[in-house]
Amino acid sequence: MTLRSLADEIDGRPFASDTESGAKVARLKPISATPFGWPDPRSIPTRPWLMGHWLLAGEVTAIIAPGGTGKSTIGNAIALSLASGQPLLGKPLHRGAQAAWIYNLEDAQDELDRQISAAALFYGISPDDCAGRLLVDSGLDQPLCTAKEDQSGFLLAEDVFQQLTATIRARKIAVVTVDPFVSSHMVSENNNGAIDGIAKRWKRLAKETGCAVVLVHHTKKLGGREVTAEDGRGAVALRDAARVVLPLNPMGDREAEELGINDPALRRSLVRIDTGKANRAPADAATWIKLESQSLDNGKDGSPADFVGVATLWEKPDAFDGLSAWHLYEVQQRLKDGEWRDSVQAKDWAGHVVAEVVGLSAERDKGRIKALLRSWIGSGALAIDRHTDGKGNLRPFVIVGNELNPAELGPRPHLEKCGGESVESGGGVLS
Repeated sequence: MTLRSLADEIDGRPFASDTESGAKVARLKPISATPFGWPDPRSIPTRPWLMGHWLLAGEVTAIIAPGGTGKSTIGNAIALSLASGQPLLGKPLHRGAQAAWIYNLEDAQDELDRQISAAALFYGISPDDCAGRLLVDSGLDQPLCTAKEDQSGFLLAEDVFQQLTATIRARKIAVVTVDPFVSSHMVSENNNGAIDGIAKRWKRLAKETGCAVVLVHHTKKLGGREVTAEDGRGAVALRDAARVVLPLNPMGDREAEELGINDPALRRSLVRIDTGKANRAPADAATWIKLESQSLDNGKDGSPADFVGVATLWEKPDAFDGLSAWHLYEVQQRLKDGEWRDSVQAKDWAGHVVAEVVGLSAERDKGRIKALLRSWIGSGALAIDRHTDGKGNLRPFVIVGNELNPAELGPRPHLEKCGGESVESGGGVLS
């Protein structure tokens, strides 16, 4: 970063000459220390959250995800939720309906029309519901370049930021989403100083206008592991400048197995949003999104209609749905009557006992059964004991740990079988 761009980033004040060195230095006000004012804590305004703990007015949120995860589709749902005043993704809108601006720098306007129209059709949202609060622009029609670098160094496009500021103020925009961040500048993603300068300028724009800025960013190569807040591609400055970082992850193998999701297409449609960095609030629990397909009914003269992805809230089932303490008690009693192995490959695997008691399939619902056994072993209700089998080989067996007292469990109900209805077979709940 050059000295000139650094001073411009600080406050835009002009340069003066240092007569001794001949260098250019910025004219800055003298630095002073301010005594703390000790305000009444009850009089301090609450933080201006706009949507759950994802979007905060005056701050930057970074969405970090690998390609094909649905980050733009999710960003569209966030904007439509704000503009319509409807909590489409389950996050409260603390200040009601707000103007939201999608600045998509990759897709053409007709594709953006498809995406937004599909989401509006899916949710039944009309133009009147948004009342002019939804603004959508394509960077292919209206390019956005906030900074560049060449042989002379890095330079912020201050005139571009001033135009953005004027537009945000004129339209009373509460949230602006730049998707993707990499297409909004012409500097190396690995230049930490330059990326820091751009991110801090967005942060200053957010502070000056009172809007929330959402910067959508790609991940680096992960080698198959999950995305974290640290996995943004290139320099770490964007992550450091953002007050909230939302990593997006597709459903993993283990989660799919535990939920009985065997359909690859269904699994690919499920995305988890974590709060990877939350400097202004406690971290939220993960939010699950399902990418649905919505027809636009626009087929003509024999050509098929377009089907477009829409982000919807998905409630993740729990492995214990439909189960009670009496199911565990019955599992304990049956384990006492035999020798049951810990190995899932063994013919006498303890999972067969669980399957019989709760009405699951030891093959089809293997992931869920393994999750139940892990939980019960972790709680001490079951335990692992290593002893020799009938052939004299030392093996781990599942035994009863802290045995439940039926007198403390209340009236014994008729044990319903939770039935092995997978997520794919309807209802979406394993119960």
